[in-house]
Amino acid sequence: MTDVMSDLTRERDGYVPLSYERLPYLMGLMTGDEKHGPAATSTLDALWVLYDRVLRVSPDSAEDPDRDRFLLSKGHGPMAYYAVLAAKGFFPVEWLPGFGGYDSPLGHHPDRQLVPGAEIGSGSLGHGLPLAVGTALGLRAQGLTGPAVWVLIGDAELDEGSNHEAIAYAGPAGLDRLHVVVLDNGSASYPRDGGIAARFEAAGWSTRTVDGRDHGALYAAYTAPHPGRPHAVVARVEPKEA
Repeated sequence: MTDVMSDLTRERDGYVPLSYERLPYLMGLMTGDEKHGPAATSTLDALWVLYDRVLRVSPDSAEDPDRDRFLLSKGHGPMAYYAVLAAKGFFPVEWLPGFGGYDSPLGHHPDRQLVPGAEIGSGSLGHGLPLAVGTALGLRAQGLTGPAVWVLIGDAELDEGSNHEAIAYAGPAGLDRLHVVVLDNGSASYPRDGGIAARFEAAGWSTRTVDGRDHGALYAAYTAPHPGRPHAVVARVEPKEA
C-alpha cells in the first residue's frame, strides 16, 4: 500500500483526497465478495462524479445539518462506495484490505453506525428511495431548504413496489431537493414502455438519461435545473453478465 500512502498527506486526523485514477487500486484492495463485483463496478463513475463535483459533504461537514445527504440503496455491492469514501478522506485507506472481515467496519452491506460518511445501512432492495423521500420531507419540515438529497438505486430495485410508491408520492409533493440516480445495467425483470425515465416522468419528475461512464454527461445531468420537481438521472452502463 506504500504507493498510495506516499500520496496521502496527514492533515490533523484526515487525509488529502486521492484522484479518480487511484480508484481501481483502492477497489483492488478489497476481496472476498466477487459475487457482487459487477454491482460495485457499475456504480464507480456515478459515485465519483457525485462526490468529486456535486455533493456538498466532506469529512469535516459529515455532521453538519446543512450538508447534502447521499443514500446508497444499492448497498449489496459497496466496494466502489468504500473506495470513493476512502479516496475522499472519510476513513483511512488502511481499512480497505479488511473489507468483509469479522472485525472490520466495512461489511458486505454498509452500516451507518460503523462507516464514516454513510447515511443509511443498506443492501435490501427497494429501501433507499423511500428513505430518501422521507429524508427530503424531514428536511423540508425543519425548514432546511439548502441540503440536497441524493439516492443511488439499481434498475432491478424498480421491481420492488416500495419504489413505485415513493416515485408516485415524490412528484406531486414537489420534492425538488430529491435526486435519484438509477444505475441501469439491464438487471430489471420487468421492462417498461419508454424506458426507466418514462416511469419517473409519468409521476411528474424531471429526468435525464446518460452514459453512466461519461463523467461530463453525468455532471451535466446531475446539475440540470428542475424547479419544483424531483430529478432522476438514469445512468446506463454495460449489461450485467449472467
